Amino acid sequence: MEGLRLDIVTPDSVVVSTDVDYVGACGIDGQFGLMPQHAPLVSALKIGEVYYRRGSSTTWVFVSGGFAQITDNKVTILVESAELADNIDVERAERAKHRAEERLTHPSADVDVPRAQLALSRAIARISVARR
Repeated sequence: MEGLRLDIVTPDSVVVSTDVDYVGACGIDGQFGLMPQHAPLVSALKIGEVYYRRGSSTTWVFVSGGFAQITDNKVTILVESAELADNIDVERAERAKHRAEERLTHPSADVDVPRAQLALSRAIARISVARR
């Protein structure tokens, strides 16, 4: 059986470029999975995780939202930022989570609440992916 080609791309780099058997992601309408011969699809992604399987190995990647496209057994994920689980600095993510929670718990006039909410979502997702 033919596999899938997966590319996870940010404006600065190609984070993942490999052949896989399966890709799972969190779209804005819910979780979805992609296997070889999947129908063409474009989906917006939530801040969260993408994972892929190759044989019995599963790899997790944090993504900051973006878009996924599948066509002709090629999955392209375009995101602002992405990190492999092994590369996530959990202590840094915990500090970012704490800062965002403080800003949301004790807002002042200069706090950009939507920005703090996004920072909190990113930090929580990074921590979750790192602990997989």
